[in-house]
Amino acid sequence: MTTEADRTGPLLLGVRHHGPGSARAVRAALDAAKPRAVLIEGPPEADTLIPLAAEEDMRPPVALLAHEVDEPGRSAFWPLAEFSPEWVAIRWALDQGVPARFIDLPATHTLAWEKENNKEQEQEQEKETAEQAEDGEAEPDAQVRIDPLAVLADAAGYDDAERWWEDVVEHRGTGADPLAPFAVLAEAMTALREVYGSGGHDRDLVREAYMRLQIRAARKEFGDAVAVVCGAWHVPALSERTTVAADRARLKGLPKVKADMTWVPWTHRRLARASGYGAGIDSPGWYGHLFRAPDRPVERWLTRVAGLLREEDRIVSSAHVIEAVRLAETLAAMRGRPLPGLGETTDAVRAVMCDGSDVPLALVHDRLVVGDVLGEVPAGAPAVPLQRDLDRIQRRLRLKPEALERELELDLRKETDAARSRLLHRLRLLGVPWGEPAASRGSTGTFRETWRLRWEPELSVRIAEAGVWGTTVLAAATAKSEADAVSAPGLADVTALAERCLLAELPDALPTVMKVLADRAALDTDVGHLAQALPALVRSLRYGDVRGTDTGALAEVAAGLAERIFVGLPPACAGLDADAAEEIRRHVDAVHGAVGLLGDTAAPGHGDLRARWQKVLKVLSVRDTVPGVIRGRAVRLLLDEGELAQDETARLMGLVLSPGTPPGDAAAWIEGFVGGGSGGGMLLVHDERLLGLVDAWLTGVPADAFTDVLPLLRRTFSAYEPGVRRTLGELVRRGPGQPGGATATGSGVPGFAAEPDLARADAVLPAVRLLLGLDGAEPGPDGADSGRDADSGRDAKDDELTGVAR
Repeated sequence: MTTEADRTGPLLLGVRHHGPGSARAVRAALDAAKPRAVLIEGPPEADTLIPLAAEEDMRPPVALLAHEVDEPGRSAFWPLAEFSPEWVAIRWALDQGVPARFIDLPATHTLAWEKENNKEQEQEQEKETAEQAEDGEAEPDAQVRIDPLAVLADAAGYDDAERWWEDVVEHRGTGADPLAPFAVLAEAMTALREVYGSGGHDRDLVREAYMRLQIRAARKEFGDAVAVVCGAWHVPALSERTTVAADRARLKGLPKVKADMTWVPWTHRRLARASGYGAGIDSPGWYGHLFRAPDRPVERWLTRVAGLLREEDRIVSSAHVIEAVRLAETLAAMRGRPLPGLGETTDAVRAVMCDGSDVPLALVHDRLVVGDVLGEVPAGAPAVPLQRDLDRIQRRLRLKPEALERELELDLRKETDAARSRLLHRLRLLGVPWGEPAASRGSTGTFRETWRLRWEPELSVRIAEAGVWGTTVLAAATAKSEADAVSAPGLADVTALAERCLLAELPDALPTVMKVLADRAALDTDVGHLAQALPALVRSLRYGDVRGTDTGALAEVAAGLAERIFVGLPPACAGLDADAAEEIRRHVDAVHGAVGLLGDTAAPGHGDLRARWQKVLKVLSVRDTVPGVIRGRAVRLLLDEGELAQDETARLMGLVLSPGTPPGDAAAWIEGFVGGGSGGGMLLVHDERLLGLVDAWLTGVPADAFTDVLPLLRRTFSAYEPGVRRTLGELVRRGPGQPGGATATGSGVPGFAAEPDLARADAVLPAVRLLLGLDGAEPGPDGADSGRDADSGRDAKDDELTGVAR
């Protein structure tokens, strides 16, 4: 066993980041060595944050977040979980009262490096693109980045580095000598570094030079009783004997930026990404289980899996768990593994608990193997003022961030729910999409909102970025909305922003947004842009009732916008191709709905907007220069509003479908009249005169023109429900002239005869009697059923029911 007396120099503990086996080994080594100081791979700016790790409110997974002060969007994370060796070292030092320090390259250099690296990557991509254009293919990279675990696994005959690491480290105990595993791993890494050098990680040489300087400083203060917890790849370099001058020379001229650092919550799902320590893992939930349950991990894991499946109403008994454990152990023995790993337990779960299906297995992987654990940081952790204000609002509204996605139903008539809605809308304006609006299932009223909430660690960076707009959520959202309104590229963008400001209740931002909106609307002459902006503007008027917002200025702008559309729409419809005509048709539908809502809102000085819009539709319906799809839709809208009689509608359709009209124009008119999901199929079902006109026109289309109009007709009628299409087919097959769609006697389709089929009706009478409770008739005075005819044997009530059928 290695003792402190046998050791010269600092104790180098090479680990795998986020490895539970390494974490347990680090704890055992520190307990045995009892160093006077613990040095940890990480940014030194976080030294002052280490004491927060001992607070009760600090619950991993968490991460150290460093961001550039002048450009908060440029950031870096150093995530830590409860099974991370670095976290174990921090907690050990705090529990023992031993100083703990970070010794990696400062974040001020790391962030500046990333900034330069992005520029270099862009230049390299441009160079590669140019080389591909000249030579046809790019040259391969001269130096390939080495994954040391993959190399060691391959040398051991494994094709999976994760499986090799589990067999060698995770499934083996520390043994009698807690320092022996680190010595063996250091020897392996030394061999790799002799062959591969920096392994394609040239910047690691600079980081290692800085770490050596920090170790020298610690040894001057504490002697050799210093433990260093770092990635195993760095151990050979840190034990290398170099001069101070050589190490300082590597650090000369490094770029530098001003950076801030704090703790932020992290999630197991994000641990699967290679960031910060560059050690993303595929199964953080499984690794966390291995760390918490060193004894009987397979049995405990499969018990958790069974519990999850039972929560999802799957039948999983104790016998399933027992058989799954036996199968996992058998698979491990067959595969030559010391203990069942994640692969064996997964195969056992699939075969025993999931009946061979991967569907429930995907749930197990998502909820347990990866997991949705969200860490917590104490309130005393440094944060930008905007983050502190958000934390305060979240506590007041009882809206706790969670890693697992959930739906939130809000009733805007309740003050707390209305405040939650305002917060979520304001955060979306700030570019912090904590919640995304979803369709409400329970109600279609404007007082209901449904949100899908899910907190991601990257949102902390978004909040830091948004901090430039203000120190509170309200002030920041207001300032950003005003800036976005001024810089918005189009009228529709300003209109959408006005709607979002109303939803977020930003009264101080609305005047600026409305002024920009009015200016853009006055200068924009494109009817399409105006028609695209009006619906969103009118929708915003509805929020005044529920949210108590003054929408008078909004109504004035919307009414002015509508008037400009009324004037400019007829000329804009002339000379359009098919695609442009379809786009205008959609705008006509949107404006029609918007005017219907706007007509209920008082807009002094603008008259009756609905009546004026109906006049525009009448102009569009009869003007020959307007494409058929727009004319047909105008006629349909007038018919639905009761402004056009059915006889006049039939006359207009007859003119359009006359032989003098080109088949393509007629088909477009039909598409506008009964297509586009407007319920036109039911109109044809109930008005056989219009159906007859369409049928007569279609049968008269010349054969050479039929293939041209077929796509339009297919697009029109394929939008109908299957039942509507079937009914139309039956009506067309019978032919016109039969009252109520009936045909001559004996020639109809079963179920569509002119008179009821009494024989078929008799078959359902017993069931009808049972439903109506007519089977329990009172017996007559003579004890016989007074309702039964002895001669015919039929119940009198059957006759009554048959009479009703007639």
